[in-house]
Order: sequence, then C-alpha cells, then structure tokens
Amino acid sequence: MSAPMRIAIAGAGLIGRRHVELIDAAPDCVLAGIADPSPAAKEFARTLNTSWRADHRALLADEKPDGLIIASPNALHFQMALDCAQAGVPALIEKPVTDTVAAAQRLCTAVKRSDVPMLVGHHRRHNPIIKAARGAVTSGRLGQLTAVVGLWLLKKPDDYFDVAWRREHGGGPLLINLIHDIDNLRFICGEITEVQALTSNKVRGFAVEDTAALLLRFANGALGTVTVSDATPAPWSWELASGENAAYPKQDQPCYIFSGTAGSLSVPNMELWSYTQQPGWHAPLSRATIAPPAFDPLAEQLRHFCAVIAGREQPLISVEDAMGTLAVVEAVSKAARTGQKISPGRLMEQAA
Repeated sequence: MSAPMRIAIAGAGLIGRRHVELIDAAPDCVLAGIADPSPAAKEFARTLNTSWRADHRALLADEKPDGLIIASPNALHFQMALDCAQAGVPALIEKPVTDTVAAAQRLCTAVKRSDVPMLVGHHRRHNPIIKAARGAVTSGRLGQLTAVVGLWLLKKPDDYFDVAWRREHGGGPLLINLIHDIDNLRFICGEITEVQALTSNKVRGFAVEDTAALLLRFANGALGTVTVSDATPAPWSWELASGENAAYPKQDQPCYIFSGTAGSLSVPNMELWSYTQQPGWHAPLSRATIAPPAFDPLAEQLRHFCAVIAGREQPLISVEDAMGTLAVVEAVSKAARTGQKISPGRLMEQAA
C-alpha cells in the first residue's frame, strides 16, 4: 500500500478547520502542518500535535508536503498559489480562486508554465445532486434548455455583520455566496455570455449590497434569472434546501429550476416534470423524481485532490475554469454599477 498523502493547510479559520476534520477522517492522507500567523492557529496546531508556521512559505520549505489547501482570506489566494507553483506543490484553492479576474489571469499563466496541478474548491461540483442535474441537462433529457431560475434568499443574523469587512464592498452575498450558485449554473448549463443586474443596500444601508436581481444569457441560448437577498426569512437557497451542511435546517424546497422543450427539473428536490401524452397546456403533467446517491462533497473533493496530486485524475475545476465563474460575478457588479450589459468573456480578455 502506498504511503498516505501529506496535506498541509494555510489558514486555520472555520473552513481550514473543516479541512482538518476531513483529512483526519480520510484513509489516504494525513495532516502535514498548518500555516497561519494567529496565536489561535498556533494553539490549534499544538492540540493536534502537528507542525505550525506563521508563514506558508516556511511550511512548504520545512515540511515539503505533497499538497497544500489554501483556506486563507481571498486576497491571499493569488500569492499563496503562486508560491505553491514555484515550489512544485499542488494546491487546492478555496473559492474564489483569487479576488480579481486580473489576478486569476496572472495565476493561470503561472500555473500553465509550472505544470503544477491546481484544483479550485468549488466543492458543490462534487455534490451528487449537482452532478445529476448537469447530467439531465447535458444528456438532452430536458430537450433544448430555454429558461433557468435561481434563488438565493435567506436571512443572515444581525451579529454576522459585527465583522467590519462584511459591511464593505466585496463582503456581501455576491462574492461570498452567489459565486457558488453562479458556478453551479455554469457547470450545469454551460457558459454565461451576458449579464445585466441591479443591486440594493436599502435594508441595512451598508456599503455592501443586501439584495440583487440578475438577468443572464447562456451560450446555448437559454435565458436565466437569479434573485439574491440575505435579508429575508426564506427557504429558497442551496444552503437551506440541499441538506449539504448540517449547520443549516433543511427545507423541502427548490432553489433552481431548469426548463427545456422536453421537461423541467427543480433542484435540489430533483423533481422532473414532463408530458407522457401529446404535449400542451391542457395535457396532464407527469412528475418523476431523480434520486442521486448520497455522499459528502467535501470528502469527495479531498479524495479527488489526492488523486490529482498522484496524477490519476485531472482537476475537475481548474484555475482557468474558476476564473470564468469569478468573471461572471465581476460582470454582475459592473452591470449593476453601470446599468450596461456586460460580457464576462470580455472582462477576461481585458484582464489578459
């Protein structure tokens, strides 16, 4: 049997500590150390009897891990991933891949030159529900895709905003939360070629948005709408509807609807609607349920990362792919600011 992969972590916040739990439970990897300058992180590493360094570069040099999970604040992702590429250490970069499309372009160039594999942590792509939804769309089971509806509606508690950066630009639901849903929609439906958007901060009056409305055009011709608000009691969000994270009370409601010429699918309850007779609004609709297998997407992501390090699998989400998701979110912000239609592809070209 081959030796377990030695995986280090940069950033010992909530997400970093969740990765520690996953590594501890995994059969094919072990924790190689933690890099985080905070005293709390140093104490956390001590309780785990693992190596601690204030700086990720020292951890890479001293421990020489097989891979590094970058779970640091967004603004640090670029330099940490660049350092991994230069050190020849594969990285799993938590979303967003970087904090700007321009930085993502530079990282993409560096990674291609280094030939060091990098995986981006849009972990919901590993969820069997999302994989089944993608299969239903790409296989043609829904016919030609015509319309997409996305909802992300919930209420964040007041004390969530006690952290100052969550009240400022970049700390709101667009970059922190919606980026997950945009990545899901790109993965399931294909590229988003045009964006229009409106945002509002009327509820709280912070610099950051609390509500947004998006209009999307997909490369395959389908049109989509996405409505976002973190200021309303509601069950229509992936967090509450999917049951993926036990911290959120599960609700039996959809947050996405994919409609095509042969059928429509609501997700994550996976109800498929179609006609069994001659189609038309007077005919009865048939309802079926798609039942994907159940497993933890974060655990599957870690397994996949180890396989990427070993060269057995190619990254499901590359730096270049994740840059496409980040470009859509940047396009949403620019569209809301300017009132214009914005092309995510053009933003990436301008950043190149």
